[in-house]
Amino acid sequence: MDYVIIVAGGKGLRMGSDVPKQFLPVGGRPVLMRTIERFREYAAALQIILVLPISQQNYWRELCKEYDFPLPVPTPLPQQGGGGPYLLANGGATRFHSVQAGLALIPDDADGVVGVHDGVRPFPSVEVISRCYETARQTGAAIPVTPVVETLRHVSEGTKPRGDYRLVQTPQAFDIQLLKAANRQPYREAFTDDASVVESYGHAITLVEGNRENIKITTPYDLKIAECILHDEL
Repeated sequence: MDYVIIVAGGKGLRMGSDVPKQFLPVGGRPVLMRTIERFREYAAALQIILVLPISQQNYWRELCKEYDFPLPVPTPLPQQGGGGPYLLANGGATRFHSVQAGLALIPDDADGVVGVHDGVRPFPSVEVISRCYETARQTGAAIPVTPVVETLRHVSEGTKPRGDYRLVQTPQAFDIQLLKAANRQPYREAFTDDASVVESYGHAITLVEGNRENIKITTPYDLKIAECILHDEL
């Protein structure tokens, strides 16, 4: 069975809003709902684990009622597993700890692929999601990337060749047992994403082609871009 852990712990500080960015509307619907729906579009049987700070969970439930969106089911024992309705895990102090909380809901003997995705990325294409999962099934670890289209300049070392760099997106997909083992490492500040955790554990990462529309919504400008992307998709 395959899983996805959707991590949504933003506070909306860069957005300049009292409402956390994952709950802001795009096209009249909260960003996080659109993100979950995209993964349902990829595979209805995919087991979704949503990770939210405890302080935001009641607000999320109220939004679900307001928008007639499914509520998370009561968290089962890990042995139960199962696809269908999504589960809810408590967010941690860092992304690393939030992913650990999500992984704890996956059975220790689970076989398959788990993706980790940013809750404020509502536009990964179904093709990209599939590409990540299928590549991870073959290589153990796959992340979507896009080319850098602008010139890069290091603040002290000058201009860098953009062809040597890629922009990293999510979902980042891994063999379940690999990610569980990698996340047993002690936390380090160098763990900026899940790929860095798995690389630290000693496993190589395979890069796959992402999609430019798969933006991370963190600023008011990003919201404007998201509205345009949604308009083009409809």
